[in-house]
Amino acid sequence: MTSPLIFKKLSQKYSTPEKVQSFLRTLKYNRETVAETIRSAYVTYKKREAHCLEACLLAAAILEHQGFPPLLLCLDSSDNLNHAVFIYKTKTGWGAIGRSREPGLHGREPRFRSIRSLALSYADFFVDKTGSLIGYHVISLDDIGTNWRFSPRNVWKVDQMIVTKKYIKISPNPKRVKLLRKKYLKNGPISAGKYWC
Repeated sequence: MTSPLIFKKLSQKYSTPEKVQSFLRTLKYNRETVAETIRSAYVTYKKREAHCLEACLLAAAILEHQGFPPLLLCLDSSDNLNHAVFIYKTKTGWGAIGRSREPGLHGREPRFRSIRSLALSYADFFVDKTGSLIGYHVISLDDIGTNWRFSPRNVWKVDQMIVTKKYIKISPNPKRVKLLRKKYLKNGPISAGKYWC
């Protein structure tokens, strides 16, 4: 299969956001043990390995063939261990597709009325030893000016846009964060609960 056709073929195989989410969960998590990477969607697919941002690029490349624009929701943590998910809108609301080491940071069903409410659905799962959710913003991959679909090299411009764009602040409840952190230290990450991921 030639590279220009690969994502169209994948969009036929993974014909819904839920199927794309399930596919991403089969990929090995990229822990960047050798060096930091931001692989294009094509390289990510060929490697069968992705961290959160690489998974976003792959999801965007597949789902744009189903009419979804390439939008990312970038979530900012108090300890700078940030997270990104691909977001999409249907008649039932906003949803997300994601890949993470933590089960609660994967996808969301399309049932959120706003991007803010979608972002807030990640707040509890963001709490760990040092972090909590403090902000979010949305970027369009079409605005970046880099070949995020097929570049053989790392696409650092994606990261640059994420880190330089101003976040919309979220003020976490300190008591809730303290309680969740205590639970995290005792039991580890909370499960995904009611969200598919």
